[in-house]
Formats: sequence, structure tokens, C-alpha cells
Amino acid sequence: MSRHELLSPEGLRIDGRRWNELRLFEARLSTTTAADGSSYVEWGNTKIICTVAGPVEPKMGSNRSQDGATVVVEVCFAAFSGNDRKKRARGDKRVQEMQTALQRTFSEAILTQLHPRSEILITLHILSQDGSVLAACVNACTLALVDAGVPMSDYVVACTAGSYFVRGGNNPEDEGEDPLLDMNNLEEADLPSVTVGTIGGGEKITLLQLETKVRLEKLEGMMAVALDGCGKLRELMDEIVRAHGNEVVRRIAL
Repeated sequence: MSRHELLSPEGLRIDGRRWNELRLFEARLSTTTAADGSSYVEWGNTKIICTVAGPVEPKMGSNRSQDGATVVVEVCFAAFSGNDRKKRARGDKRVQEMQTALQRTFSEAILTQLHPRSEILITLHILSQDGSVLAACVNACTLALVDAGVPMSDYVVACTAGSYFVRGGNNPEDEGEDPLLDMNNLEEADLPSVTVGTIGGGEKITLLQLETKVRLEKLEGMMAVALDGCGKLRELMDEIVRAHGNEVVRRIAL
């Protein structure tokens, strides 16, 4: 496979995966004692730290809801996280879009009515970008909120999917669109992709982000693949949470 080929004739992607395979997903909970909840996620080469503070009393002058908790999200990109070595300020358009998307997503999933007149602060530090950054942030937030004991209706899980145009060579009938699950950085740069977030790993979509134009029939296939990936990730995340819980119980017993 040449450097610029995203899919080999054998059907392998540039990192050796099949079209429906996830990258290696690893995560840890309670990575810092300075927060109510925390998580560290490695998804391929995308690496994120998430901390959660709250529910706490809002700061003076901040907007507070009388009916439920207010979810505040802060996203910080490390200057060394990407190839461009660029430090993104708080006012950066991409940072603001991510913060808004995450805030809306978790405001729907968290049972905010149980904590009126309070604030839940979610802080994300992106250490390495290798594709599916927004989806990885969603998954890191979910694990950190679970660690903090914040009540949610279910896991919020996100995954990406793209579409690769297959050339038919001498046979035009072999041409078509192949979906790809869990996009890495090189694939996202060249192919249309969609980020889908679900509550519970099912088909209840709470986040949908598409930054490129695609035909409707292509989008349906991409979303179906992304939803399947959300189901797989939900199982992985549940295993991580249960393993962490068992480890906490074992330490208490000792």
C-alpha cells in the first residue's frame, strides 16, 4: 500500500484495519484526586484527559438554572497535540463549536433536575489528535461523569464513520461507496465523515455532526455503521466501568 492509499486492494486500511474494525480503545477512571471524577482515554493515537467538578454551587455572576444543574464544558488543545503545533485559544471557532456540542449533548443525558441551582463543570485536555476527536471527548466525558457519580439516563457513546469511493478499474460495475468505521486523522482529511452520539449505545441519537456534503443515500449507510460502532463502544466502556468498580471494592475490602 502506498503512503496515500487509504484502502488497499485487499480491503485493508492504512493502519491495517478492516472497514468495520475499531481502533484500540483503552481508558482509565479516577486518574486524578483533584477532581470529583476523571478519566483518561486512548483511542488509537487520540489521547484525552477529562475531569469533572460538581455538582457545585455556581460562581457569582454565572447563569444558574432554578430547575436543574447547568452543564459547563471547557475544551483545551495542547499545543503539541496536532501536526501544526498550534495552540488554540478559548475563543477559537472549533473549540467553541466542540464546547457547545458537548454541552448540549450532556445537558440532555444528565439528570439535571436532581441538582437544581448547581453547576457541573467538565474540562477536557486533548493531548493528541489522530481522528475522531469529538467522539473521543464524548466517551471521555461519559467515563468521568460515571466516576464522579453524576446521575445520567445511560452511557453517552459516540463514534465516527466515513465513506470511501471504490474505483472499478476496467469494470465500472465494481465501483461504489464503502463505509469505514472509526476514522483516523488521515481518513478524516480526505473522506467525508460523520460523528454520531447515542444514549445507551442504541438508536437514540443525541449528537450528529457532519462537516462535509454527502448524498442522502450515502449518509444513511455512514450513520448505520456509526451506530453499530456506538454499540461496540458501549460494551467496551461498560466493561471498563465494571472493572474499575470491582477494583475499588477490592481495595476497600483490603
